[in-house]
Amino acid sequence: MNKRNLFLGAVILSLAFTSCKDEKVTAAEKSVDTYVVYVDSIGNVEATEVKANWQTINDSYLIRVSEAEMALDNLKEREAAQARIEASKVKFEALKAQIEADMQAELAANSKQALRNALFGEGKIGSDMNFDWVNKDNILAVYDQFVSAAEANKDNYSREDWDEVKLMYEALDSRKNTVEKEGLTSADNIKIAGLKLKFAPMFTFNRMGAKTEEMQEAKQ
Repeated sequence: MNKRNLFLGAVILSLAFTSCKDEKVTAAEKSVDTYVVYVDSIGNVEATEVKANWQTINDSYLIRVSEAEMALDNLKEREAAQARIEASKVKFEALKAQIEADMQAELAANSKQALRNALFGEGKIGSDMNFDWVNKDNILAVYDQFVSAAEANKDNYSREDWDEVKLMYEALDSRKNTVEKEGLTSADNIKIAGLKLKFAPMFTFNRMGAKTEEMQEAKQ
């Protein structure tokens, strides 16, 4: 009787151990599958939605890849699972590089537009740099706002900002050459010349300072 009980007990323990082992394998396989499917699913989402939710997506990715890698110890076909994980890693890193590059480009574009809005007024100058709206009647006011905005923000501009300011200034000057032929008054022309004399040294001094500061930060 005792031998029979011992035998039955051994069988029960063996079945329990096997069941537990099978559960670990199943859970491990599910972790790997979940990770691979998650990475594939990101590629099917609209880029705008991915960028809008990028932090959440990246956080979820880190959790899933960690779970998948920890699951490897419970898999018989470890090498095959590892290969699947690595392939998904490569796919995600490529997507991450593209998304982050796009987000940086958008951030730079938004920053430039904000700068242009301050210099010329909301929405007056876009990426097309169309100055056709500047004419003999408003060009003095345009120069005045430009110089005033640059002066007000001179301590906050980076070297890249000053480069953009210079680009806008040269484009405005180019438009002035056209406006002069359309009847710009001598009085307005003299006032514009005064604004230009005010802007030139301010630009040179502050851009040089921004560049020096940038170089110092790079050394640190």
